[in-house]
Amino acid sequence: MHGEYKVPGGKLVVVDLEARDGVLTDVRVAGDFFLEPDEAILAIDRALRGAPVDTDASGLAARIDAALPPGTEMYGLTTEGIGVAVRRALAHATDWTDYDWQLIHEPPRSPALHMALDEVLTTEVAAGRRPPTLRVWEWGAPAVVIGSFQSLRNEVDPAAAERHGIEVVRRISGGGAMFIEPGNTITYSLSVPGALIQGLSFTDSYAYLDDWVLGALGDMGVKAWYQPLNDIATDAGKIAGAAQKRMVSGEGAVLHHVTMAYDIDADKMTDVLRIGREKLSDKGTKSAKKRVDPLRRQTGLPREAVIERMIGTFRDRYGLTEGGVTAEETALAKELAASKFATEEWTARVP
Repeated sequence: MHGEYKVPGGKLVVVDLEARDGVLTDVRVAGDFFLEPDEAILAIDRALRGAPVDTDASGLAARIDAALPPGTEMYGLTTEGIGVAVRRALAHATDWTDYDWQLIHEPPRSPALHMALDEVLTTEVAAGRRPPTLRVWEWGAPAVVIGSFQSLRNEVDPAAAERHGIEVVRRISGGGAMFIEPGNTITYSLSVPGALIQGLSFTDSYAYLDDWVLGALGDMGVKAWYQPLNDIATDAGKIAGAAQKRMVSGEGAVLHHVTMAYDIDADKMTDVLRIGREKLSDKGTKSAKKRVDPLRRQTGLPREAVIERMIGTFRDRYGLTEGGVTAEETALAKELAASKFATEEWTARVP
């Protein structure tokens, strides 16, 4: 069995192993990381041999930690990352480069239709009728997108939303509310086969699916990292929030979508969103305006250039061909938008 895992912000870990009678055997760890002293790699292999196959990544890391020679130093590598690579080998996880990725970047859509497209395209990936897809959104109208389980009345001031001409929609994934203005927002979705994240914890899958965009931001001079569970942050503040939804139909697929603040009208945002003091206090800030630091200021680049650089990074890493939403997918999404995402019943399902 073979497993690979790129440690977020680090290097690639590769594990080849066999399992017999419920335990790991013939384990070999490799990768482009740095490790001192040399004999530490042999200690890692020995520590993993004999481990029960149902040991989680943390348990595997603990075995390794106990076996490492005194003074061991790791660069681009963590014992937890080795444990994840082992779990991915046992789960027969796939890699990014095992797929032919398709890019969808089309003209603006309404907020409700964007919600529907996420569900339709990811369902199609789960059924094997569509390749894994990176979709970059263009917004047809300003919106507030609330999480699947959020209370509508607790999150949004309806009078302020109406006054500013802002549509409120609910997505199928969890997480918090997102304030959207077409020229100030960068949003993308990944619709990926479930096999790509096999062996990863729910938390680890967030950083894993967005490692490429952290690389893209780094190339633009923005040092960013994942702030668990679902924020992309910099020293200057949060720049993005992510959310996921697991689809169980067919082979299974995962919807992972991210909204990034390119620019922001903070006064309008705080007028429309009911952001309570308790929520702000756990972020260590006194004002919602200070929580978000837009990409426009940090990169100095036009929005279109930021998107182009992001797409380029994905293409360089994993390959990416131009595609589009099919006529059948469009019809399904329009029907779903009308029957679900544009309805008061769905939007207010948690009043």
